[in-house]
Amino acid sequence: MTQSLIVDQSEFDDLCRHIAEARIVAFDTEFVSEYTHRPELCLLQFATRERCVAVDPYAVTDLSAWWELMADNKTAIVVHGGREEVRFCLTHCGKPPGRLWDIQIAEGLRSRSFPLGYEALVRRVVGKTAHGRETRTDWRRRPLTPQQTEYALDDVQHVLEIWDKQCKSLQKLGRLGWAEAEFARMIEETVAERAPDAWLRLSSVHRLTPREQAVAREVYWWRDREANEKNRPARKILRDDLIIELARRKPTTEADLCSTRDMNRTEYRKAAPALLKCIAAAVALPNSELPRVPKPGDDDKSHDEQVLGHFLGLALANRCAEMNVAQPLVGTASDLRHLVRWHVYNDHQGEPPRLTQTWRAEVCGDLLEDVLEGRISLRVADPQSDHPLVFERRESETAGPA
Repeated sequence: MTQSLIVDQSEFDDLCRHIAEARIVAFDTEFVSEYTHRPELCLLQFATRERCVAVDPYAVTDLSAWWELMADNKTAIVVHGGREEVRFCLTHCGKPPGRLWDIQIAEGLRSRSFPLGYEALVRRVVGKTAHGRETRTDWRRRPLTPQQTEYALDDVQHVLEIWDKQCKSLQKLGRLGWAEAEFARMIEETVAERAPDAWLRLSSVHRLTPREQAVAREVYWWRDREANEKNRPARKILRDDLIIELARRKPTTEADLCSTRDMNRTEYRKAAPALLKCIAAAVALPNSELPRVPKPGDDDKSHDEQVLGHFLGLALANRCAEMNVAQPLVGTASDLRHLVRWHVYNDHQGEPPRLTQTWRAEVCGDLLEDVLEGRISLRVADPQSDHPLVFERRESETAGPA
């Protein structure tokens, strides 16, 4: 397998033609995210069956041929923990990847290890040793050292071999469809980060009133525009917690705005007129145009959700151990509470619980719903087992009519 660092446009274009013919490629990136709105792409690494190369994007300025390859549905792109690679694809060609496979996700669907780092994954699946990552490297500096290039290439060198083994294993287990569904979901979630309703991910925003949510939405959109225009990280423009605080206080004057804790910094004072304009616009909205975001349940119900969620967590952990699949990939504490709200309290707002959909329903959907319905009893079978609990259907549920 040939290895090199590409700094010439014609060589890069030739590489893209090679990848198009190969129809499958391992892909990774090195980037710096501390100083810009979107992470700054500093290096691209590729590995086919024949070639393992890095591309310097500071020297090769037209990468469009690659992004179009990544977005088509003909070329399989194999990554490890590939959310950032999806983001780069969206940034540079405005489209998501067409056929993306993630070996980190795939491993969690054939074992209980998720998320597993690249070094550990290489060691487990192919029995080889990968170099440690250059975590403290400033990938923007040039020239790159031979050691930097070697470490970067190692991040893709074993990826296709790992995927080959995982693919065969998942096919044998009947879980290849699970993997493809999870890859698609990861891409959808990454795309959603840039949607107009991305402000809903602000911590505590669901606890605000509709009017306060309108303020948070306007300020969030202003922050995103500013971050894009100035090419600075959004958090450097205005912290998330300050957006929530401004939404609650709804200041009407610069003095009132700057009296908010931590809002008296020079850059915030300069932004005060724009912020006040956003807040005033949200306050002036008619009620019909306010956000309609479901609020959290009352405290008593929330406590019950947590208790039932913890109990379901035992059943989920036991089932995942039985099936040898990673629990964090199957369902989170939030997923369990969503199932409780939907099934116990008939709170059917939004999408149905993820735990009752697609491949997750195969793993645990019926079990968890039966537990909530009281059709399942619990006992300890083998305390020494990695799944010591047995969930059994109650006799009254299996008995025929008298």
